[in-house]
Amino acid sequence: MKELRIHGRGGQGSVTAAELIATAAFEGGVSAQAFPMFGVERRGAPVQAFVRFADKKIRLRSQVYEPDYIIVQDSTLIADVNVFAGMKKGGIAIVNTAKGGGWTVPPGVRLITVDATGIALETLGVPITNTSLMGAFAAASGEITLEAIENAIRHRFSEELARKNIEAARRAYNLVKGAA
Repeated sequence: MKELRIHGRGGQGSVTAAELIATAAFEGGVSAQAFPMFGVERRGAPVQAFVRFADKKIRLRSQVYEPDYIIVQDSTLIADVNVFAGMKKGGIAIVNTAKGGGWTVPPGVRLITVDATGIALETLGVPITNTSLMGAFAAASGEITLEAIENAIRHRFSEELARKNIEAARRAYNLVKGAA
């Protein structure tokens, strides 16, 4: 079983990203589950969402404490929340930032930075980074295909909004693939 923990702020689409990643994984033929954890439910408050993937039925129902992957939608969270806590050796941390890294990640964890906000502003016109980061996750992890993400987005959003979100996911996917 592989596990993903998404760190974001309320209103950034962390829960939607988790649901779409799980849908894409399921489409790829594996069992998947997605679920959120909220503190105070308000826009801007720290939020976590979780995804699990496995070749067999998933019975575990707890939070993800030792993720294989993390996505950080807002890099300012790193100063307030230990987003890297429990990461497994060999894991991948994807952080939305235009400035690059500088953070101390656990030994054996690969850090990938993507300007998902810039991509979102250019393609969607708003700083909602979830689909950009989904594309980056697909490219970095290989757990889901870009095609499966595109299909999940098409099923979730209206035609025009789906087109823009697919473009954002593709741009981030190609950036990460090109840097690999």
